[in-house]
Amino acid sequence: MRQPSAEPGFRPPQQARSRESLQKVLAAAEHVLAERGVEEFTVGAVAERAGLSVGAIYRRFTGKDQLLYAVKDELLGQLEAGVGEALRSAEPGLRAVVGAFTTALARTFATRDRIFPELLDGQRADGRDRGLRALAAIQQAFVEAAHPCVQEVRRPDSTLALRMAARTIIGSCVHRAASSRFWPDGLTWTAWAGETTELALAYLTGRAEPPEAG
Repeated sequence: MRQPSAEPGFRPPQQARSRESLQKVLAAAEHVLAERGVEEFTVGAVAERAGLSVGAIYRRFTGKDQLLYAVKDELLGQLEAGVGEALRSAEPGLRAVVGAFTTALARTFATRDRIFPELLDGQRADGRDRGLRALAAIQQAFVEAAHPCVQEVRRPDSTLALRMAARTIIGSCVHRAASSRFWPDGLTWTAWAGETTELALAYLTGRAEPPEAG
């Protein structure tokens, strides 16, 4: 079971019972965040949801910001792990790798389509940096996994093309999660993954020369 990264003041639990208690708190915090958003996220609401006293949460976290950071770190860690596992188990070939990457993102966001945009738009600089590091990590994982398929990418700079594809897929996923309640596209997350995979493959395998820089 993954533990949140240490942040100043946070004390990661050592005993199994304490780790289970932490996961209970983080699950409650995730629920409150999904229901109320960052602005109405409070330690009291999390304590009520978890069936714990407010004091029990303050014994582990210094306050709302640190608890939010722990939730973000946990979920982004799950995103990184899920994408990494999907890419490692993908069949050979560019289509399989792009599909695995897009599907892994869709699977993660499908059940947390409100939470991730809230977390990626965190209020503190350290929280924003954690989100950006996670996105950079999954982009790099995609580029490394797809690079052996480089012969299928008919572009002068295949690495740049792979990075552009990764950024476009990630950006589309985050944007869809943030806007789908107000701007629905009529697709399931599975259908979105399929359509986005085709778009990325059309770009990557297209014969058109990329525009010159400058």
